[in-house]
Amino acid sequence: MKLNAKYVVFSMIAVASTYVMYHNERFLADSSHPAWQHYAPFKWWLLPHAVFGTIVLLFAPFQFSDRIRQRFTRAHRVMGRLYVLGALVLAPLGAYIQYYQERLGAPRSFTVLATVDALMLMGATCFAGLFAVKRKIALHRQWATRSYAIALVFIAGRFVLGVTGWEALGVEIAQAMIWSCLALSVPLADVAINWKELRSTLTVPVKAGASPKPSMPRNAVGAT
Repeated sequence: MKLNAKYVVFSMIAVASTYVMYHNERFLADSSHPAWQHYAPFKWWLLPHAVFGTIVLLFAPFQFSDRIRQRFTRAHRVMGRLYVLGALVLAPLGAYIQYYQERLGAPRSFTVLATVDALMLMGATCFAGLFAVKRKIALHRQWATRSYAIALVFIAGRFVLGVTGWEALGVEIAQAMIWSCLALSVPLADVAINWKELRSTLTVPVKAGASPKPSMPRNAVGAT
């Protein structure tokens, strides 16, 4: 049975998201968890950030479904607009929340990281939305893929830090991991965009052409 690469990728994303929600975010269901003491000063900024982040992470996979896009065009467009709205709200809020946490002892370097992440997410999302409005569908899909890859940095960084145990090694390794995920997000998105061409290039053997016949020197023609 031949596996569909898209299903494999989204299955991996689902597994990573489930792990992060349990490992990092399960305190949300426990009002007595000590983590709430840390989040209390900026909880009203965190609430809309979490709501719109959930919209982005839930709706994005459906945008890559050919069946939904072809059979439920209106639903595809509505979810796409909600995704754009969610990304454009959660990104600056995330950067501001990280800036706010400097008052609580967080390093400025984390604010820089959050700001770069936010700018990349907003930029890719704006390009995706613009090309959708202009009906340049190929470019829209490319930038939508890049936008989603950048949005997944939230999941990827926490997943790797959690399964490796590196989250206990301090803030430096956490920043290094998130920077790495952010740096790899767009190149990996481009691999996904060009996957069919890359696969065909790597799997189709190069046909060996017949060696050309040597040409006869002009001065040899008619030689005696």
